[in-house]
Amino acid sequence: MEKAVGKWRKIIHVDMDAFYASVEQRDFPELKGNLLVLGGSPDGTGGVVATASYEARAYGIRSAMSSKKAQQLCPYAIFVYPRFSAYKEVSRQIRAIFSRYTDLIEPLSLDEAYLDVTEDKLNIGSAITIAEEIKKAIKEELHLTASAGVSINKFVAKIASDMNKPDGLTFIGPSKIEKFMEKLPVEKFHGVGKVTAHRMKLQGIRKGSDLKKLSEDRLTLLFGKSGKFFYNIVRGIDHRAVKPDREIKSISSEDTFSYDLDKGSELYDHLLRITQNAFKRVNQYQMFGRTITVKVKFADFKQITRSASYDHAITAESEAVLFARTLVENADFEGKSVRLLGVGFSNFHEPKMRSRIDEQGELFT
Repeated sequence: MEKAVGKWRKIIHVDMDAFYASVEQRDFPELKGNLLVLGGSPDGTGGVVATASYEARAYGIRSAMSSKKAQQLCPYAIFVYPRFSAYKEVSRQIRAIFSRYTDLIEPLSLDEAYLDVTEDKLNIGSAITIAEEIKKAIKEELHLTASAGVSINKFVAKIASDMNKPDGLTFIGPSKIEKFMEKLPVEKFHGVGKVTAHRMKLQGIRKGSDLKKLSEDRLTLLFGKSGKFFYNIVRGIDHRAVKPDREIKSISSEDTFSYDLDKGSELYDHLLRITQNAFKRVNQYQMFGRTITVKVKFADFKQITRSASYDHAITAESEAVLFARTLVENADFEGKSVRLLGVGFSNFHEPKMRSRIDEQGELFT
């Protein structure tokens, strides 16, 4: 585990609790306690859930779910279109609270950020105390709640912030990190999605302790460049610094397959999933790109990329899926099978308010 200038770093990850929904319930008291879903209308086709209140989440409603599915799970849910301008303003206010303690703030989205308080402005010294004060200020000044994780690196702090939601505060100290990581189920590792977790379990990897038994070379063979990250992180090693005001130039998602795929229906099923994952991140950041890029790596490790740029921002998931599929369909694979697929967005543009998040029909059924 890395130390900073002879001592441990002090990292806080702050994650607002059901942020969009909580702002709506604060600003419109009649919504408080209700089954609230933020997203496109379930009446049309293609509406997508941005987030939901904790009351609605209890019914299984999750972000990126279709609005129709959400309505099926919870027929009495109230659907409200997100007010992104309002959330951005509240996010600015939250950032101002962070700035009282440190200038080393790395926002991940409107509702979460990393803070490096190794040297804090007020000379408090204790990251736990700072996290408590930040949570108190958010509650008293903005009438919202946040959860925080405190540790010596970004990875563990982010996991910690999710452990006692809502309104939680979790500290994982340096002496406890490795044992904590050994007991952690692989699906709880930040960055391990359902597909990777399934691939891990096929290899008998169910917890951090199973991951720790494998060499770095073996993990790299199984999971590509992520293998080295898994090798380090299960040992509590995360050298990434908090990067204030980082400029996001692209947002992407990719996956390396456990076996080679030919150009066909199975490949397009994976392309759909990867595009949806990338678009979910785009939606989270509220950064919509005019350019979409598809990356294809073949079994012989040769790689191609295909891009297309448009005169408008890609703000609909179904549109992104259509564009990505078109790029793949028009690419010449030369009869090769595929080892990796990736989809990315760039050339970002501020979103415009729409009557629905996505008014186009689903591409695949």
